Amino acid sequence: MEFIIAEDYEGMSRAAADVVGSVMQDDPACVLGLATGSTPIGMYACLAEDAASGTVSFADVTTFNLDEYVGLPGTHDQSYRYFMDQNLFDKVDIDKARTNLPDGCAADLEAMCDAYETKIEDAGGIDIQVLGIGHNGHIGFNEPCEDFPVATHPVDLTESTIQANSRLFDDVADVPRRAVTMGIGTIMKARKVLVVANGEGKADIVSEAFTGPVVPEVPASVLQLHPDVTVVLDAAAAAKLDVA
Repeated sequence: MEFIIAEDYEGMSRAAADVVGSVMQDDPACVLGLATGSTPIGMYACLAEDAASGTVSFADVTTFNLDEYVGLPGTHDQSYRYFMDQNLFDKVDIDKARTNLPDGCAADLEAMCDAYETKIEDAGGIDIQVLGIGHNGHIGFNEPCEDFPVATHPVDLTESTIQANSRLFDDVADVPRRAVTMGIGTIMKARKVLVVANGEGKADIVSEAFTGPVVPEVPASVLQLHPDVTVVLDAAAAAKLDVA
């Protein structure tokens, strides 16, 4: 596990974009696993700048997102499809037919999850999976539980996650209570993992997840077992991290 500690959010975003960009330069037809949330917005802005300058190209890239809310269509301004369009896809030279997110409006969520897994496998697997980390250690919407969930699956969101996401909605009652997410097993199959975190509010969980025991009650802790993980932090998020 490699740690890159930047001075601030802007430095973290640039460093994270460079990690993704390096994978894209090595393989212009790579498969990217993407995340949403406030943390990677700066990274996506840097990647859009890189695409505009010709440093990288998304023309032959395929993407798979971690998750999506259940019940929100892609046109909803809080759906993750909308987020990706606004923050990356509409700003780069990507073929949207190659962009994939779980369908939270599918009539049969279980069948959709199985099909999503198959589509990832058919694409050759994910070359680099971008992750944020929740205050309770969740990655994707894999919440603390008794076992590590393996494959893409529907999940009931915890109250802490609902409250954390409520800042993006007009009212907490509007926040979806369910989502669809890649499982821990799906994430761990990625050839490389990139974790981004910023702010003092993430300092405790960053330390617990990456230096504490590997337990499903802290889902991100499983990344200690992955052979190729880069964790990019700003100084505030790294403040309690004690690693050699």
